[in-house]
Amino acid sequence: MTIIVLIKQVPDTETKVRITGDKKGIETNDIKWVINPYDEFAIEEGLKTKERLKEGTVTVVTVGPDRTVEALRTAVAMGADNAIHVKAEGTLDTYLVSKALAEVCKKENGQIIFTGKQAIDDDQAATFAYVAELLDYPSATVIVKCDISADKTKATLEQEADSGAKNIIETSLPAVIGVNKGINTPRYASLPGIMKAKKKEIKTYTLNDLGLGAETARAIDTDYQLPPERAAGKKLSGDIPTQVKELVRLLREEAKVI
Repeated sequence: MTIIVLIKQVPDTETKVRITGDKKGIETNDIKWVINPYDEFAIEEGLKTKERLKEGTVTVVTVGPDRTVEALRTAVAMGADNAIHVKAEGTLDTYLVSKALAEVCKKENGQIIFTGKQAIDDDQAATFAYVAELLDYPSATVIVKCDISADKTKATLEQEADSGAKNIIETSLPAVIGVNKGINTPRYASLPGIMKAKKKEIKTYTLNDLGLGAETARAIDTDYQLPPERAAGKKLSGDIPTQVKELVRLLREEAKVI
């Protein structure tokens, strides 16, 4: 069974974001890049699925510039068998990235495709759905449990709902599954895994190789802005009745919420 995990390299959550002069992106020269945290859960679920089935391979795939190979090697160090890099520079949107990922999934004949439910940089939570639509596969997201049937033709999934309830979904395979934190605990890379990752040959495609050389981004981000600084808070003084009276006045006259 071919298990594919789609991953993205994103800025570390502690990165101090600086906007470029043209306001079309962020400065990337001094950023520490990491695997999208939700995708780490997807990698672990791919590895656990292989272990439970006692067969198959786990292949990680990413789209982006040369630096994204580091994310692939980290996934190999965790235990992935193979890694594929779709080398792409310049402006990439969700549609173009998803189309490239879908083409790789076709080439690799992916039977289970895991990915994180969203990326922490743009928070679009859209790639899993784009890829599923392009492949004409069923899909589900915010998954916290995944059981593959003995005959490997279907999966029973547990999905978190906003209310805290759990939905049980049964889907045929192949399928695209977006996982949420809580589905597992990602393992650390072992020393043998790290040594293996350094020597691992990374299969590389270009957009031309995938028949996407003429494709361009359909959505372009402009006018990036940092969120406004928060105003200083107010501390109320006096006894409790006085504080309550002042709080009500502020909510009515300044915040205008009552």
